[in-house]
Amino acid sequence: MWKEDYMKRAVEVEILGQKLKISSDAEESHVHRVAGYVDAKMQEVSSMSSPIGKSNIATLAALNIADDYHRLKDNYDKLLQRLNHLTNRIATTLSEEG
Repeated sequence: MWKEDYMKRAVEVEILGQKLKISSDAEESHVHRVAGYVDAKMQEVSSMSSPIGKSNIATLAALNIADDYHRLKDNYDKLLQRLNHLTNRIATTLSEEG
């Protein structure tokens, strides 16, 4: 999404009150959604902590985002494993009946 590519376009976003131009080949709405998520996480950290520097806010927000990602990935992996198990059971049942 953020790699160099001939299809990139600049999208202006705002994160923690700072305007940034992001080059991306993704849809503008997607870039805004991702930037909004990062901004929300940084705002959340900023509001919950005593005054700290922006780099610390960014680090804590990144840790929160990584935690969200890994929790979602774990859930996805469990669902995928369950789906594979059910698919195998269905295949076995169908082969036994047919």
